[in-house]
Amino acid sequence: MANRHQGPAGLLLVISGPSGAGKTTIAREVEQRLGGVFSVSVTTRPKTASDIEGRDYYFLSDREFAARRDAGDLLEWAEVFGKYKYGTPRKPVEQLLAEGRLVILEIDVQGGIQVKNKMPDAFMVFVLPPSDDELLNRLRRRGRDSEEAIQRRFAVAKGEMQTARASGAYDEFIVNDDLEQTIEKACELVQRRRGMAWQARGCA
Repeated sequence: MANRHQGPAGLLLVISGPSGAGKTTIAREVEQRLGGVFSVSVTTRPKTASDIEGRDYYFLSDREFAARRDAGDLLEWAEVFGKYKYGTPRKPVEQLLAEGRLVILEIDVQGGIQVKNKMPDAFMVFVLPPSDDELLNRLRRRGRDSEEAIQRRFAVAKGEMQTARASGAYDEFIVNDDLEQTIEKACELVQRRRGMAWQARGCA
C-alpha cells in the first residue's frame, strides 16, 4: 500500500505556442491555480533597471553562458534574433521536481523539443489559436507592430505549429477559443497527469 502521507509527484510542464495564442496567460493561471512554480531562465541580454536578478532572469556573460551550455547544465537554449541567448538551467528544475513541485516552462517549440529529449517524462502542452485568421487578427489587435512585422510573426507562428505537430514531442494540443475554458482544460490535463485531482485549487 502506498504511503498515504506521501506528497504529490513532481511534474515538469512545458507550455508552448505561437505568439498571439495566449500561452503566457494560460501558463500563469495554471501556476496560480495549481501551485506551480516557473523556472527562471538564464540570459546574455543586458539587465534593465526593472529586472530583478533571480526573479526575472539570471544574467550571464557570453562566456559564462557558453560554459554552462557546453557543460550540459542547460535543459534547453536558444539564440533570439541572432543576438542574445536564453536557456533553462537544469539543476534548479531537478531540485524542484525532487521536492514534488509542479515546474512550469513557457518556451518555444525548439526549446520544448530539447527538453523532451533530455527529460522524456515532461508533460508537453501546445496552445493553438482557433484558426490562422484569428491568430492574424490577434496579432493585429495588439497594435505593437507594423503590418510587415505582423506578417513575419504570422509566418513564424505557422512554422512553429507545423514543427510542433511533426515533432511528436507534444502530448496535448489545446485550442484557445475561449480563454477561461482553455485554462480549465489545461488545469484538468495537468491534474490528470499528476493523478492527484485533490489539488484542484480553484480549477473547476
